[in-house]
Amino acid sequence: MMSIPVSVSRWLITVVAVLMSVFHLYVAFVGPPDAYVMRGSHIAFALILAFLVMPGRNGQAARVGVTDLLLALAAATAALYPSLTLDYIHNRMYYVDDPRIADYIFGGALIVLILEATRRATGWALPITAIVFMAYGLTLGHQSAGIMLDQLYLTTEGIFGIPLYVSATYVMLFILFGSFVERSGAGQLFMDFALALAGHTSGGPAKVAVITSSLFGTVSGSAVANVMTTGTFTIPLMMRTGYRPAFAGAVEAVASTGGQLMPPIMGAAAFVMAEFLGVSYLTVAGFAVLPALLYYVAVFMAVHFEARRIGLVGLPKADLPRLKQVLRERGHLFLPLVVIVVVLLAGRSAAFSALCGIGSVIPTTWLRASTRGTFTWQAIVQALESGARNTLVVALACACAGMVIGTITLTGLGLAFTGVVLALSQNSLLLALVLTMLAGILLGMGLPTTPAYIVQVALLVPALVKLGVQVEAAHLFVLYFAVLSAITPPVAMAVYAANGISRGTLMETSWAAVKLGLTGYIIPFMFVFSPSLLLRGDFFTVSLAALTATIGVICLAGGLHRYFFFGPARWWECIMLIVAALVLIKPGWMSDVAGLLLIGLIAASQRWLRPAPAGAARSAPTSSKETT
Repeated sequence: MMSIPVSVSRWLITVVAVLMSVFHLYVAFVGPPDAYVMRGSHIAFALILAFLVMPGRNGQAARVGVTDLLLALAAATAALYPSLTLDYIHNRMYYVDDPRIADYIFGGALIVLILEATRRATGWALPITAIVFMAYGLTLGHQSAGIMLDQLYLTTEGIFGIPLYVSATYVMLFILFGSFVERSGAGQLFMDFALALAGHTSGGPAKVAVITSSLFGTVSGSAVANVMTTGTFTIPLMMRTGYRPAFAGAVEAVASTGGQLMPPIMGAAAFVMAEFLGVSYLTVAGFAVLPALLYYVAVFMAVHFEARRIGLVGLPKADLPRLKQVLRERGHLFLPLVVIVVVLLAGRSAAFSALCGIGSVIPTTWLRASTRGTFTWQAIVQALESGARNTLVVALACACAGMVIGTITLTGLGLAFTGVVLALSQNSLLLALVLTMLAGILLGMGLPTTPAYIVQVALLVPALVKLGVQVEAAHLFVLYFAVLSAITPPVAMAVYAANGISRGTLMETSWAAVKLGLTGYIIPFMFVFSPSLLLRGDFFTVSLAALTATIGVICLAGGLHRYFFFGPARWWECIMLIVAALVLIKPGWMSDVAGLLLIGLIAASQRWLRPAPAGAARSAPTSSKETT
């Protein structure tokens, strides 16, 4: 196959990627243009890059084939057609006026090329899902090709819908922010900060992995990217100090997965959630903060209990960085995160806060001599290129998900699916939640988090709301299981990434990850039945819910890992710990009292009913036979 020389290919990719990033920064600064112009330009850039960066089946990664170049040009033309014919698009009556021949040509081409680019970026699952839904619309949905084209291409209800709007307006900027923060040296700051805080404690390297991944997750929002960035250091460190390869990989996978749930910068799906709910991103981050903290408390304590149970110690303090020195030399690199939070709290938009964060990264590096030379012109170009490349999967997934949402909206499939869920659950909220959990995990196994969340919003959330779940809790519920699919066998992408570093047994690593992250599967049920965990209610109610939930997730970690604060837990103590956890999770003062009484019984059992150590028996004068 004919191809472009390697040097020209690299130059072309860099130019397109930098132009994409500069375009979005410019739009964020001066204000967005018409919806078709903004979203069309965004997906046009993404499609061009996709065909240049990800070659076809027989292509070479370093070279751009002539066929791929032609596909890139065709995709850009089809994506920009609506914005080049704005008067026609705005003045026609959709669903009434028949599409023109050119509409069919460009619309059909864009649909096919988005499916192909998404296949290259994410695999077959999402394109096949979109094809199945579109086929349903044309057959069982009784929609004509013209009406489907109207919905998917000539309105903002399909490809150019809310998911692509969020990708173009918010997600691209936050990914760019993360790219600049990485280039600033913040990754080393996160690592040294975690080592200084927890490296010397029992199981220190695993705790370092949890802290580092939670910090890095606040700027990456991607489980796999988090694993590949922090795991290359933390996983070998855990293995050197005695952790099994499977457990080391599981710790990193679970900790990295939580990055999409951890404010201030959550995964792309959180920005889509804000648009669906009609609230600010800051409001969504507020809903998510307590559940995310519970998730990481549970993982941290699971790591601690496992380390104490198998007798692991921390790293020597002499080999660890000192906290004061870390903060003195690199602590200023936290400032861009502070800038984003402050701007959000000031009531400004998420896009503006991301722009301010990006603008603060380079000046922040000038505050200390150790980081002053970080950003050369070459580093800036690399950050711009990296930001555009990292946006590809999200942009293409959002465009493909737009086809699914457009078809569901047009055919009324969402209402029909709500009826199915209600019938299967027999109006039982708990059963409906379990069905939604299973559906969310299954969707998440094949789809990236954002489209998995979007499809669930269309198909499953209405049923939960009809059964009395608060809208915010219903949205966060399905988001959690879309995210947790990254650690759920058999398709667990974060586990695959971590296992590639640890070289452990894949299935063993997967089940270790499920065991470590089990609390994450329970937390969504907690905030559905106790909305106080979403910061809904007065200070006392929220504080009490947070306290009892924290005690509950710690008990669950202890029961699953067979260790509690006073020592190893025997089998009946493990059962009591798990029961206490479930009782504390249930809202209500009676259940809280019952849970605390159970914990008191466990503490008494461990403290006073534990068998005497074997050494005590051997210390008797008549024990001479035992030494023979």
